[in-house]
Amino acid sequence: MNNFKKIGLTALAGSLVVTSAVAGEMSVSGGASIGLKNTTKTASGKSWTMGNQLTFTGSGELDNGMNVSLSFVIDQNDDSTLGTGAQLDNAPFDSHSVTVSSDSLGTLVFSGEGGSSAQSAIDTTAAGDLWDNGSGFTKPRASEAGNNSMLYTLPALMDGLTVKAGYSPGGTGGPSATSWSVGYTGVEGLTVDYAQGQTETIGSEQDHTTMKASYAYGSFTVGFSNTENAYGTDADGTDQDITSWQVAYTVSDEISVSYGQETLEQEDKTVDEEAEAINVSYTTGGVTLSATSYEFTGRGSSNTETSTTGDTERWALSATFAF
Repeated sequence: MNNFKKIGLTALAGSLVVTSAVAGEMSVSGGASIGLKNTTKTASGKSWTMGNQLTFTGSGELDNGMNVSLSFVIDQNDDSTLGTGAQLDNAPFDSHSVTVSSDSLGTLVFSGEGGSSAQSAIDTTAAGDLWDNGSGFTKPRASEAGNNSMLYTLPALMDGLTVKAGYSPGGTGGPSATSWSVGYTGVEGLTVDYAQGQTETIGSEQDHTTMKASYAYGSFTVGFSNTENAYGTDADGTDQDITSWQVAYTVSDEISVSYGQETLEQEDKTVDEEAEAINVSYTTGGVTLSATSYEFTGRGSSNTETSTTGDTERWALSATFAF
């Protein structure tokens, strides 16, 4: 009986290997960067930075016509906000997900780590999240994605229209979240997105709403975004509103220039957090050279109107390589 089991398992394993070899493919892509930055009014001053990442992707078509793909990212700097012990446990592994799709059923992405909700997938500000550039600014809230989250894209309903829905079950004592979004690109040069999400924990509820639009005409692209984060009751926490805009100009196929601003308002805070940046980038042969100047005011949203304690300036130079 045991011999029959061994023969059966060997045959099954052999058939799986053959199927994978015929229907699936594995590929690896990567990126690396070297940067130099200088921030005023901080102890760090000038410092060098380095980024490195490898993305492994496997995909194939099943006998029933469905497409299945696996994505796995290795990133040395993953989970940099965690404690040293947690970083050692997780690094260098980063985002990983499985995607199942078909023309008639749509696309389902299951993310074990690093997934996005339908709302958080589009809540990057029009200026590119300037708050997340060493400013010390408050991190805007978003609909939780968390580990083991799901993001579903409906089949095409009409040209240029995309509808998505997301769900994150949360964990023990952790928040669960639902979200949905609608995107439209049916007019040449125009992109419009609207999304809502809700995050729930015991005794607390947060609502997140994002509106975003950009329009490209000739060499110019103009973008605007607004995200509101509101608690269920005033007693639960502080509401947030972040507004942003950007103007970008493509000088040539290699050179582009952009200028953007964003403002983060928080309820019960005396001063808004404001950021602005101007960027010049040059791209050639898979290499992008970039120079950016930042200015941040009102860090912490708690200084008086005349105080400059929360003001910071930064310049940054970087070389990014795609391979």
